[in-house]
Amino acid sequence: MIYLLYLLVAAGVVLFSVKASEYVDLLDKKTSLSGAFIGGIMLSAVTSLPELFTSISATVLIHQPGLCLGNILGSDLFNMAMLSFFLLIFARTFREGKLSSSHRMVTVFVLICYVVMILNWLGIVRMQMFNISLSSVIIVLMYLLSIRYLSAEDGSTEEEETVSPLTIPQITVRFVLVSVGIVVLSIVITYITDAISLRLHLGQGMAGALFLGIATSLPEAASTVSLLRMKNVDIAFGNIVGSNIFNFIIMAVVDILYRGSVYDFSDPQTVVLMLCGTAALPILWIMMKFRNKATQIICPLGIIACYVAFLMG
Repeated sequence: MIYLLYLLVAAGVVLFSVKASEYVDLLDKKTSLSGAFIGGIMLSAVTSLPELFTSISATVLIHQPGLCLGNILGSDLFNMAMLSFFLLIFARTFREGKLSSSHRMVTVFVLICYVVMILNWLGIVRMQMFNISLSSVIIVLMYLLSIRYLSAEDGSTEEEETVSPLTIPQITVRFVLVSVGIVVLSIVITYITDAISLRLHLGQGMAGALFLGIATSLPEAASTVSLLRMKNVDIAFGNIVGSNIFNFIIMAVVDILYRGSVYDFSDPQTVVLMLCGTAALPILWIMMKFRNKATQIICPLGIIACYVAFLMG
């Protein structure tokens, strides 16, 4: 029964998140914002709402920081593996589509966040500043730099037509209502995941990465498929790369709210997850930098192999 409930709640998170993405897309068509900014900041923030509230629930409400860490790192690695899988299917679209160079810079910032996590795990970056971890301070800095680079991209000057009769205020109200639905279901799925991890005797890192990480990454998967089918490679990549850096800022927020250390590496599976995510990022950067027939096959397979390595680790 609990597994069926998990599937139903996860389906609800996906439904609400996809609807939120559609409303953001409608707002996009009424502005001249760049695809990099829309995908990397706006859409990624919308589809990352489940990670935000499940992470807060896992730490502040049920005091399981391991679930939070597994959720964030699991979502990031799953995002990259999921994107790689779809790029194998939409290879020609990826090769020919427009892709902003700012996504590569954001990927570097995400990699720096992973390096900071590794240094924290090794005991090198564990200093506190006003009861906030130095790791969180560095993560916030990386996110601010990401916003700077994505905002600097020039938007299209061509006006896009939309058949939607909704006005901007109407779209905004619907977006807020859908976001509330995401918040409620995200809190519920945190409790369900905790119950499942106890029943299956899973570590918090594995439970967070599998049940929380995958469930909260499904919105990114649905929006990515839709964008690639529309041949909008720029926003598709922005959504994934932006979600990954946004997930780290979630960790910093939780670190501020939680009265303990959110950087819990007591579960060996969490460490494996962190190392696999670190290995996948340079491959993602190479895939974006050199878009040819060789890299569009080798690089996605390499990233997927990193995710498989975590599952087997």
